[in-house]
Amino acid sequence: MEDGKKANADDDRPPICPACGVTMGMTIDEDGLARYVCLECGFSDDSSKGSELRASDLPPPSAAPPDWPPRTPFALSWSGGKDSAFALRTLRREGREPEALITTVTDTYDRISMHGVRRELLARQAGALGIPLVEVVIPPGCVNDVYEVRMAEAFASAPLSGVEEVAFGDLFLEDVRAYREERLAAGGKRGLFPLWGRDTRELAREFIAAGFEAIIVCLDPRALDPSFAGRPYDEQLLAELPASVDPCGENGEFHTFIHAGPIFPEPIACETGELVERDGFLFCDLTPA
Repeated sequence: MEDGKKANADDDRPPICPACGVTMGMTIDEDGLARYVCLECGFSDDSSKGSELRASDLPPPSAAPPDWPPRTPFALSWSGGKDSAFALRTLRREGREPEALITTVTDTYDRISMHGVRRELLARQAGALGIPLVEVVIPPGCVNDVYEVRMAEAFASAPLSGVEEVAFGDLFLEDVRAYREERLAAGGKRGLFPLWGRDTRELAREFIAAGFEAIIVCLDPRALDPSFAGRPYDEQLLAELPASVDPCGENGEFHTFIHAGPIFPEPIACETGELVERDGFLFCDLTPA
């Protein structure tokens, strides 16, 4: 971005860092001037602003391996939680940026489906990421037939009509992946699974070590004690999880909301509120701060 250019919501998408290949985040100084800064290594596109690293200090970016497939336009299935956030970070480190985020929202509750997070917080996440958000609105207790119709309608319109792949943060559930791939293939699209097969304990620790911060917003009390609701997803929580619970909650034991980390230029301010039990699950309400 040129010196003196004011922040504008209609600007082009953030550039890729020349040092490490990660999408750069925008920061605004006290004069209202914007610049891009890499949230991974600190490189700035404005050498007059005192970034931690200068272009002359950095090695040239490594070339992509010759066997990488051509990069096709894709969307990212976004739950607002840790797995979709880590999938985004992984893809950005490969120099890939989604055309849009796709999130299912339950209309009666006006919240992210299953996670129970308010739409306002979802919108703040998407705004901070600088990626268009497509909300697929479904009714409570949505059956597959209705879900598939709503998804088909979303993919028939921009910005999803032009994507060829959809990325997911799935880790190891074969039946879930098979269902996604079957439905995508019916529409002429492919699935992308950047975290597939990763050891979930190692992935959980890597997530925390990278500086991500998340909160347990939903849990299944049949699998996890209700006292875990509203707790930060950190090393202490991992150490206290029962052996029967997957460290990433991949079997549906719990869901999270990510409010800070290297993919965001600044944290998503929120506060934990009341606990609500609904449809056999316990939810911790988050309110914008």
